[in-house]
Amino acid sequence: MGYGFKVMLEGDYACFTRPELKVERVSYDVPTPGALEGLFKSVYWKPAIRYVIDTIIVFQPIDFINIRRNEVKDKVLYSAVRSQMNGKGGNPCIYTSENRSQRASMVLKNVKYGVEFHFELTGLKDEREEDGENKHYNMIKRRLEKGQYFRTPCLGYSEFPVKKMELVQSFDMELISSAVLEMGDVDLGYMSYRVQFADEGRPKNGDWENPKFSDEASTVYYRPHMVNGVIDVKKYRPV
Repeated sequence: MGYGFKVMLEGDYACFTRPELKVERVSYDVPTPGALEGLFKSVYWKPAIRYVIDTIIVFQPIDFINIRRNEVKDKVLYSAVRSQMNGKGGNPCIYTSENRSQRASMVLKNVKYGVEFHFELTGLKDEREEDGENKHYNMIKRRLEKGQYFRTPCLGYSEFPVKKMELVQSFDMELISSAVLEMGDVDLGYMSYRVQFADEGRPKNGDWENPKFSDEASTVYYRPHMVNGVIDVKKYRPV
């Protein structure tokens, strides 16, 4: 816990999809820890570390909006890309006009969150990697301070990028909306905590140079409370 961070996040829209509602996209009221882990992996990630979300603070009123979006139904096949790269033909293209479908989504708007998190060593290290905790900490801190990232951090969906991400020393609790404070103690019900992959981050072929990871995964759930806008994730974290 000596390597913790506090970060403020803001965005125009966010969607943390409920897995039980698969046809239409419906967001949870608040971010899931797994979604936030993925967001910070966009800033810095190594197999040697994992992010652990400790606290989530909701500053803005929980406000939903209905939107309709065009989505592509299919994915580009890896086998088709590989076949074309090897000169064996194949067409890895997807034509959106032929693979487009329209879906309704209920998403959050005008969001602002405070997130406290730390990282832990996984014991999964590429043999070439000799980084220690302090080096990881300094890399994460520097990238957060400079606003650097490997891919655009998003709030659930790539269409909803983070508008502002700021590393802070402490959270100004006076900025929590009165509408959120008036909610008091809210039982958020069963929520997705994170998606747990069966391989636990280890290549199933044991080769870090050309890793092949398992797609087998299951969703881990937890049941948090939001008290005056604050979700003490570590208190409700599943074992």
